[in-house]
Amino acid sequence: MTLPLIRQLGLRPYDETFAAMRDFTLARDERTPDEIWFLEHPPVFTQGQAGKAEHLLMPGGIPVVQSDRGGQVTYHGPGQSVVYFLIDLQRRGYGIRSLVTRLEEAIVATLAGYGINAAARRDAPGVYVGNDKIASLGLRVRNGRTYHGLALNIDMDLEPFSRINPCGYQGLRMIQLRDLGAPTELARVNADLECALLRSLGYLDTQ
Repeated sequence: MTLPLIRQLGLRPYDETFAAMRDFTLARDERTPDEIWFLEHPPVFTQGQAGKAEHLLMPGGIPVVQSDRGGQVTYHGPGQSVVYFLIDLQRRGYGIRSLVTRLEEAIVATLAGYGINAAARRDAPGVYVGNDKIASLGLRVRNGRTYHGLALNIDMDLEPFSRINPCGYQGLRMIQLRDLGAPTELARVNADLECALLRSLGYLDTQ
């Protein structure tokens, strides 16, 4: 099984990364290897395709960028692990619902390694600890190939989430690994998450 190319991109502006993902997806063909990008973004609110203005309460000086991913408004900022998946679903042999499930399972497995009991919810994509949300998902598929991905809150300023209805849910509380006594070193969490993702996405033998 050919492994995807893993890129560690550091801190990158959202709009620049959005354009790079879209361009990569439009230019790739059936021979192009899949890629997974790990990065952080400077503070930014992003609106999904279904985003409604009423969920953006008081953005203040934080920019708002319209995205073509699924879902509603969310926040990205330093201390959050953002992972983008440039995957050929047709070649992998599974659909978008399966991909979402596999991403959620990888996050749940990573958190379980830190002693955290997390779960996905069928009615609201993402990963939750109790009723609190710790990771968000939003994807786009073009010609059977994906871009965008997930955001896992690790050790960040959560205040901007109070300026929106996260993912379109009024009163939804966002939490992070720091709140739960888990590791907060970005490199370590990304390494653990990468292993879980490669297994869940079928790039590694799980036996």
